[in-house]
Amino acid sequence: MFVLVTGGSGYIGSHMVFSLLEAGHDIIVLDNLCNSSELSINRVREITGKKILFVQGDVRDRKVLNKLFSDYDVSDVLHFAGLKSVGESCCHPLMYYESNVAGTVVLCQAMAAAGVFNLVFSSSATVYGDGHPMPLHETLPTGSPTNPYGRSKLMIEMLLEDLTDSVHPWSIALLRYFNPIGAHESGVIGEDPLGVPNNLLPYLGQVAMGRRECVSIFGNDYPTLDGTGVRDYIHVMDLVEGHLCAMQAIHKSSGLRVWNLGTGRGYSVLEVIHTYEKISGCNIAYRMAPRRPGDVAACWADPGLAAKELGWKAKRGLNDMVRDAWYWQKKNPYGYQIS
Repeated sequence: MFVLVTGGSGYIGSHMVFSLLEAGHDIIVLDNLCNSSELSINRVREITGKKILFVQGDVRDRKVLNKLFSDYDVSDVLHFAGLKSVGESCCHPLMYYESNVAGTVVLCQAMAAAGVFNLVFSSSATVYGDGHPMPLHETLPTGSPTNPYGRSKLMIEMLLEDLTDSVHPWSIALLRYFNPIGAHESGVIGEDPLGVPNNLLPYLGQVAMGRRECVSIFGNDYPTLDGTGVRDYIHVMDLVEGHLCAMQAIHKSSGLRVWNLGTGRGYSVLEVIHTYEKISGCNIAYRMAPRRPGDVAACWADPGLAAKELGWKAKRGLNDMVRDAWYWQKKNPYGYQIS
């Protein structure tokens, strides 16, 4: 039996593939490579010495999905494929609804036709919207996300909830996670965005390596200790280990379950920058810029339910996250393309 990982050559997906292989699973990766490189999968093959089937294709392409499910005996799907930039989603909302929402619809149609009903979905804390007291816990109502990216995730959660009320025996995990950073400790795989990074850590890495002059801090007038936005950063390896636990848990019964995957602590942008400077020994130049549309002041998780029901807890702290991100950046100054 195979586990299908959509978006499996991306940042989180490639680390997920590594953990699945280490746990003894056979893997198929489906990725359209719009913001990733197949070289990440080659790296995973090298460090694990194990086989990975790679299919270049899009989750919106029903013919590709039908062939995949016909050719291989798939038991579970871990769905990471989609677009994820808050700022970009505000500029191009239709692109996000087509890729994220329509892509999930087509994927679920193909799964149902093939009789595959185990799904772990990569959701986001943005579905809680703004205005909740911190920390965020799963019993809070979902809100009105402040950007099309978040609204696309909430739409997907709603359609997946409807699926579990349908005639088919769906077993679905919605994993609401926060801000993944870091890299595999080997430095062999990590975050390598195409073009200008949308996330903080890869941008800091490129500034530290001299590829960019400075990083912009979007907003220094938030109601936080230093005025910069506060987020719950989680090591990518902790995150994918949470997915493994969730995949095992949904095999026990049908229905829909929701779990936060976070550390339970928030760090400001300035705290992260200063930690990166300390660990890398590099000066990180930064400038203050206006707030971005759709950003919130602070967001961190209550991860207690995942600890109780999955036996999962984030083990790595901010120093570990930054150390591993910096090690990846030093070993791969230009990402996967030039080593």
